[in-house]
Amino acid sequence: MDLIKVTAEIISKSSSTLALTGAGISAESGIPPFRGSGGLWGKYDPEEYATIEAFHQDPEKVWTMLKELGEMIFRAEPNDGHRALAELEEMGKLKSIITQNIDGLHQKAGSRSVIEFHGNHRKVVCMSCRTRLDYESISLDILPPVCHCGGIFKPESVLFGEPIPHHALHSAFHDASECEALLVIGTSAVVAPASQIPIIAKQHGAKIIEVNTERTILTGTISDFFLEGSSSHILPLVLKMLKH
Repeated sequence: MDLIKVTAEIISKSSSTLALTGAGISAESGIPPFRGSGGLWGKYDPEEYATIEAFHQDPEKVWTMLKELGEMIFRAEPNDGHRALAELEEMGKLKSIITQNIDGLHQKAGSRSVIEFHGNHRKVVCMSCRTRLDYESISLDILPPVCHCGGIFKPESVLFGEPIPHHALHSAFHDASECEALLVIGTSAVVAPASQIPIIAKQHGAKIIEVNTERTILTGTISDFFLEGSSSHILPLVLKMLKH
């Protein structure tokens, strides 16, 4: 079975297609997953550096990790996988992207309808007066960066212990319940509540198409089709098939 062709046909016939993306799609842009080889959690213990409690207790310490993460994100450029999804949206074949990533690469590639499950590292917010600024507009010469009001800035990415933004949760679950096809890309989708999205879509009759470099807990259970390989290779092939 030509799974590229099958995927293109499903997307072509679907009145509402979503994509759920995770660390795998950005790994090819040079942002390693937090876990595993080269990931931040190999260098920084997440309990010490990535919880909201740790941030409140010692923001200077946590900002050493956040600054390194920021440098990684701002060096990265969208890859062919990001660009293919942006083009699918432009063609009217993709309703929205639900992403667990905080790097903003989908928007940089041209995607407009992006639901950010874990926030975005490209913005900072003052913990006191709630002023929002671009990450790149603040100085990180002295940590933690301080707002004009004296409060401490924090990236708008979600730390452990913080809630998923309500609007993102609501929009994601609503769209998942109404979609006819869901592309699960570069994620094992095991972390709740994002793990519920493929289940919700499946329960409402959607076709689940998984694009991953290796099999996951979804493969052969929730997924209807599994395309093994990198998203930067597979998604452009699907796009090309759709154009013919």
